[in-house]
Amino acid sequence: MFSGIIAAVGRITELTPREVGYRLHVDGGSLDLEGLNLGDSIAHNGVCLTVVAREGNQFMVDVSPETLSCTVGLDAPGPVNLEKALRLNDVIGGHLVSGHVDGVGEVLRFDPVGDNRLLEIRAPKAIAKFIARKGSIVVDGTSLTTNEVKGTDFTINLIPHTLENTTLNRLKPGSKVNLEVDLIARYCERLLTAEQELKSKYSAWPRPCKTPTPPP
Repeated sequence: MFSGIIAAVGRITELTPREVGYRLHVDGGSLDLEGLNLGDSIAHNGVCLTVVAREGNQFMVDVSPETLSCTVGLDAPGPVNLEKALRLNDVIGGHLVSGHVDGVGEVLRFDPVGDNRLLEIRAPKAIAKFIARKGSIVVDGTSLTTNEVKGTDFTINLIPHTLENTTLNRLKPGSKVNLEVDLIARYCERLLTAEQELKSKYSAWPRPCKTPTPPP
């Protein structure tokens, strides 16, 4: 689990082809790698990946074709938002984030508003129902709060601190971003649909025969 608070902007320096997928070589930048062990999880632009090797300030993670087909920002060298997995006693500065991307959105606007930026994104239709006004959303691994929601489009206000400490300052209209919706919304929807499915399924079953009452 993660919190969506970016700890450092690292850089994918190299992609090594594997029999299936790629091995990413990542420069951790200012990320604190003390105590990092093989098998630990690090979020890369919101995608949870497992550390398989480490050399100094550089570490390696493997990425599958499935992950590459469902995300953006991991298929070429370049900057990447990094966050190590939470410990149970860590402060959750953003919100609970699984590191499992739900869909890829498209940037519609990235307009200056003073020293802030107004970011407008179009989400895939399948996940738009989980995005609520003043709710939480993860954009490229960053925990953010929505301002307005209209259909599949939503807006976010980016403050200078976020712009200075993440890769979001590089966005422009047409950019693609990884999106993860709020965990609570996702599970609430599943609970409701599962209950309806069960009711529909079992209502169609024949009722069991009643045990005949023996004659007096």
